Amino acid sequence: MADEGFTHPRLAAIYDAVEPDRGDLDAYARMVEEFGARRVLDIGCGTGVFALLLAGRGIEVVGVDPALASLDVARGKPGSERVRWIHGDASELPPLRVDLVTMTANVAQQIVEADAWRETLRGAYTALRPGGRLVFETRDPARRAWEEWNREASYAVTDVPGVGAVESWVEVIGVDGQLVTFRWSYVFAADGRKLTSDSTLRFRERGEIEAELVAQGFLVEDVRDAPDRPGKELVFVARRP
Repeated sequence: MADEGFTHPRLAAIYDAVEPDRGDLDAYARMVEEFGARRVLDIGCGTGVFALLLAGRGIEVVGVDPALASLDVARGKPGSERVRWIHGDASELPPLRVDLVTMTANVAQQIVEADAWRETLRGAYTALRPGGRLVFETRDPARRAWEEWNREASYAVTDVPGVGAVESWVEVIGVDGQLVTFRWSYVFAADGRKLTSDSTLRFRERGEIEAELVAQGFLVEDVRDAPDRPGKELVFVARRP
């Protein structure tokens, strides 16, 4: 299940405005070039920022996401007709043969259940042509990133065109082993309404991720540092033999 921040139409509509810095996508765009990918499947495509970036460069892109409200935002953007949008998840894809599968930002960590994680990896494997690659990132659990997620550090007021000022902040509401649950709050100045979105991320260990990739048939080619957050994240590159 996707979080309210992606499924609630009012929150999905402001997502790009309150999260404007997508410099994290630069590394993925470079890997598309590095691997010579011409067909890409973007799992958890959200509002379509990365899918549309690639489509604008002539890449054939399929974007899949379980949050219909986010897909509606994506479909309303210029150039959206160049992307094949699918409402669902990686376990129920039509037949594909892509060169690269991506899961950017928090997508991999948001798949918290073991069965769902395995099904996602299987779906990615099936969608890839032989020799194709899966790339995704996760935060290094040793860095305990959640200890910096608080109102004081995250509070912001964003002037959203056509909406008005929106206050936003995040707070951790629970830590249970690998699972970290946090709550984003949004207050709309136009009518004073407050909406919240609870999210849970699983902070898997590197060895656990590599073992599951191998179990699903992948060869782990590389585990890289995230260039935009050095020392904080792991970027996995796995190939279908």
